[in-house]
Amino acid sequence: MSENIRIASWNINSVRARIDIVERFLREEEPDILCLQETKVADDIFPEGVFRQLGYRHIMINGQKAYHGVATISRIPIHNKTVNDWQANGEARHVAVELENGVQLNNVYIPAGGDIPDRNENPKFGQKMDFFERMIEWSGGVKDKTILTGDFNVAPLEHDVWSHKQLMKVVSHTQIEIDILARLQETSNWVDLAREFVGHEEKLFTWWSYRARDWAASDKGRRLDHMWVTPDLKAAAKSHEVHRASRGWTKPSDHAPIIMDFAF
Repeated sequence: MSENIRIASWNINSVRARIDIVERFLREEEPDILCLQETKVADDIFPEGVFRQLGYRHIMINGQKAYHGVATISRIPIHNKTVNDWQANGEARHVAVELENGVQLNNVYIPAGGDIPDRNENPKFGQKMDFFERMIEWSGGVKDKTILTGDFNVAPLEHDVWSHKQLMKVVSHTQIEIDILARLQETSNWVDLAREFVGHEEKLFTWWSYRARDWAASDKGRRLDHMWVTPDLKAAAKSHEVHRASRGWTKPSDHAPIIMDFAF
């Protein structure tokens, strides 16, 4: 007997500032699990009450004041919270949980990396590369059925950005980032689920800059948010959606949620 589970991932860019649209999303889309990134709130003042009122009583958080932060919110049981410090500096960028069926769910917020793709000129870019190296080391030891989702801050494919030619030297789409993400993917043969449902020749975005006067009309997006699975879970994935409409809601995040339906 299969178990249907809907999992969403969303860089919310401050969960307290955008709690109204989070609530709207949960009411309208009814995911079983919501993985949030960039929650920007310390654990002791995370707005758990709103989620509990909506039936999301299982809450695993790894936050810090004003910056970063991740949270996995669920209306089905989740267990065995673990946290990895892949930046080796105490920043709250990862939380993992285990579903009742044994599937491991990792929620990650990979550093953006600043504006200059050179670790000598820009230490933030070096931190991003080091974060990936530690993830690669972790990924090489992954054995269980595992989902890895969140804001990866890399748009790896040509049609993951609005203009491959114009963004080749822009952080998130540089060759060094594409290459290190590919190394991560290869370590456990991770399956990029979005591209299992949307062909590589089609444009697919999850992020649109706040700087655009009309983000929808210009559509200068990037696919920074991902959901990967180990090969043994590929067949369980049944549908994929970028919830683009939420980017146009009042006081939006610059990211749209991604939603995946599974039949385990």
